Amino acid sequence: MKTYNNIYPEIISLKNLILAWKNARKGKTNKDYIKEFEINLPNHLKLLNNELTLQTYKPQSLKTFILRDPKTRKISKSVFRDRIVHHVLIQIIEPVFDKIFIYDSCANRKEKGTLLALDRFEIFRRKITKNFTSQGYCLKADIKHYFQEVDRKILIEIIQKRIKCEETMWLIKQILNNKVEIERERERREILY
Repeated sequence: MKTYNNIYPEIISLKNLILAWKNARKGKTNKDYIKEFEINLPNHLKLLNNELTLQTYKPQSLKTFILRDPKTRKISKSVFRDRIVHHVLIQIIEPVFDKIFIYDSCANRKEKGTLLALDRFEIFRRKITKNFTSQGYCLKADIKHYFQEVDRKILIEIIQKRIKCEETMWLIKQILNNKVEIERERERREILY
């Protein structure tokens, strides 16, 4: 198994940071929070670069809201600045992991998506039903609150099998251990009492 060491300098490079900013803003350029960030863009990016270099970066608490489309879901959202950091990391480590995913995993992958998933489903449907001459079954499932409930310790162990760069693992842990605003407030109260 190939492992990756010393990739942090590439992750925090100014070139990667600028590309991350461009990717994080795609399709959202009219949003007020993007415009506000971009008023002082060079300073914001330089500050992020310094925090990542010195490993003083701390993500802000996640903001939670309810989305109905049509299923009601609780969504936790990072501030724009933190989404840039997510892109900084993903742009470098995505190729490391993408090549080990099964082909039919289509969610949030380059050159994949809903249309490919439907095409693959149709191929499997035809195979299982012998070109619609017999009956087949399909299980549609969703893991409730997967991202909130995934065991971070196990996830980090899986990532560490490939990523041997300590600084990169530090950044991954910063992102994975970020909490929702309400959880942080509860923790503060517990410390006070």
